[in-house]
Amino acid sequence: MINGLPYRQVGLDTMRPGGLVCVADHASNHVPEGIELGIDRSLLGNHIAVDIGVEGVADRLARSHGIPAHIATVSRLVCDFHRTEDDPAAVPTTSDGHLIPGNIGADVEERLDLFHRPYHDALAAFIAETRPRMIIALHSFTPRLATSDEARPWEVSLLYNQDDTAARHAIRLFGEQGLTVGDNQPYSGKQLNATMDRHAEAQNIPYCTVEMRQDQIDTKAGQARWAVMLADVLGRVALEV
Repeated sequence: MINGLPYRQVGLDTMRPGGLVCVADHASNHVPEGIELGIDRSLLGNHIAVDIGVEGVADRLARSHGIPAHIATVSRLVCDFHRTEDDPAAVPTTSDGHLIPGNIGADVEERLDLFHRPYHDALAAFIAETRPRMIIALHSFTPRLATSDEARPWEVSLLYNQDDTAARHAIRLFGEQGLTVGDNQPYSGKQLNATMDRHAEAQNIPYCTVEMRQDQIDTKAGQARWAVMLADVLGRVALEV
């Protein structure tokens, strides 16, 4: 956390109405002092704690491509910003087969007050100030889950709930890059789209929720490559929505 806040904002000096902005709900594996999750610390480098590679991509979009970013600074194991407040997984007790014993019986209301509400209040203000033409929500997914032997072939996927307008353009354009592109895979935005439901669909703002496979962005070179591609492809999408 920076200055006690569960988020940081990068590239504010490049903000201009009608541009693009980026949101990264799962960018950090930080566990604030005083919170004991009761897990092996090695799991904090695992996908259950953080969307591997996303922070680097979001930073590059903001610093090198003029796309301001709102980036989480708290692990989703502490509080999952990509869940509604009433979702039991907002403070998860299990993840991909791992028990999170420190969250069993946790004061959920306190976690929401400390982390979830300040994060989303600040994101709402960020969007109101920037008045973006389109929002980019960044996530990453594992090549396979620990609880499954099934490989995930998609290098990138677009998720959406009711509004698939921008996603349709993005799926086509990423496909033209020679990529294997998922359509609401490996997760469906019909079931999990909380942040964009609240800050994009409810506000009638076009958005692209981009899921990158983690082996594409687990190095600095991969993050730089994807930041360039995202800025190009999604910049073109924004002109079409």
